[in-house]
Amino acid sequence: MVSHRHGDMDIEDHRRTFHGFVKVAIWLCVVSAIVLLFLAAVNA
Repeated sequence: MVSHRHGDMDIEDHRRTFHGFVKVAIWLCVVSAIVLLFLAAVNA
């Protein structure tokens, strides 16, 4: 069995994935807010 040493793993893929997830989440929040504001403006 290979012994694990803390801090040796390359996490660059994880960082890119997490950054992409955060970017999509922020865009989703912004789009949702715009849709809600539009609906409020037209009294839907």
